[in-house]
Order: sequence, then C-alpha cells, then structure tokens
Amino acid sequence: MGAEVTRTGGLNMQVCVPATWNDEQIIGFAESNNPCGTTHGWGIRREGSASLAGMPERNPCSSRDGYVHVMLDA
Repeated sequence: MGAEVTRTGGLNMQVCVPATWNDEQIIGFAESNNPCGTTHGWGIRREGSASLAGMPERNPCSSRDGYVHVMLDA
C-alpha cells in the first residue's frame, strides 16, 4: 500500500504519504493524482496556519506506521 489521496475539497486536499517524502514528492504526488488546475498548483498547508487548528503540518497516520497526513491548498 502506497501514498493515497484521503480527502478532496474544492480548493484543498489531504494526502497520506510516507513520512520520508520531501515537499516536492508530496506536491508531485498530489498534482499527478488530483491536478490543481491553478497557476501556482498545490501548496502544503504550513505549521501555524489557522486552518490546521493546532495540528502539525505532517500529522502521523493513526492506521499506517511511517506515514503522515498532509493538507494542501490551491
């Protein structure tokens, strides 16, 4: 089982990816599985964003060891 898109919205999405992936790998996976369609493409929701509601930027997956959930915004 590999990386997967776990949630999509109009202007955001969540992915579950290996914790070892860097930002470029995460964004590349997101774009290839759910193309953003905007000029700037997907961007990772960063630590401190009010939209994360205090959660970490890379939130450990509760069901898959070595994976994290990452939110992206258009």
